[in-house]
Amino acid sequence: MANAKIGEALRLLGLDPAAVRVYLALLELAPAPLSGIEAASGLNGAELAEAYGTLVAAGLASAAEAGADMVAPVPPAAGLEILARHRAAEIEESRITVGGAFESFRRQRLAAYNDDLVEVVTGEAIGPRMRHAWASAREQIRQFESPPYFLLSEATDDALATLARGVTQRVVYSRESLEYPGRLKDAIEPCIKAGEQARVLPSVPVKLVIIDEAYALVSLSIKEADVHNTMLVVQPCGLLSALIALFEQSWRNALPFHGRTTRPGGLPPADRRLLWLLAGGASDDVIARELGISRRTLFRRLQVLMARLGAANRFQMALQAQRAGWL
Repeated sequence: MANAKIGEALRLLGLDPAAVRVYLALLELAPAPLSGIEAASGLNGAELAEAYGTLVAAGLASAAEAGADMVAPVPPAAGLEILARHRAAEIEESRITVGGAFESFRRQRLAAYNDDLVEVVTGEAIGPRMRHAWASAREQIRQFESPPYFLLSEATDDALATLARGVTQRVVYSRESLEYPGRLKDAIEPCIKAGEQARVLPSVPVKLVIIDEAYALVSLSIKEADVHNTMLVVQPCGLLSALIALFEQSWRNALPFHGRTTRPGGLPPADRRLLWLLAGGASDDVIARELGISRRTLFRRLQVLMARLGAANRFQMALQAQRAGWL
């Protein structure tokens, strides 16, 4: 085995360079007088004595007998085992030291950083923060929308202004959104007409607005939002990634609320609204209220639409309306 390789192995076991040089000389010359090892290793008397003492202590060389100058290496099994254990202990101590140092760093430095990943916004600060969110969007906004609503009179105007800037806006509405008095006419339909992509689910898991890939606004609870008036601002982290994934899965499962609105031959706007509301799962009472008609008039219009589409029931009417381009 090349001396360089042996020397590197001994250094990895923790021997200093002087001891390695002496051991290599022993392998080549011993048994030999210590003075001969001195010449081969290039060490002087004091350095040689110290290096050879290291080898003896490590169990790799025999101790020189009193009055004798002959030295030689000894079978290294026991010595190497001791060196290996000692080296392993040093590595473990180093691992613990470095790990402890990082833990201290994490507590002192990263803790402050992690505290900024989720910010709690309450009360009157919510309105300005939400307006800033819409204004800061550059590419897209993803939203879960459901009552109860914060009292933000400018919310619809902010959404329309964002759409006008070319920002994509995808919203999953809960059925309650469509049934909330005035919400469909005053907020939902204007945004859809302005280019918003809307879908509907029976319910949404949380009130949520995701601004680009930058951050999210989250109400603590749909049921408690009107009581606590509290919102979380979630910065980029694993939680934000989970919220984005939740939205995308819900979007895939949701029913499109609004598609093409024209058909050869035309369809009255009131009938289009009726079909949109039906597709969104609104109840008859809600549809009648939003259209400003009685339940009897509503049923009559449904019968006319089913007759035009050749449908025997509402389910068939929805399918035929989609095929005809009315939904």
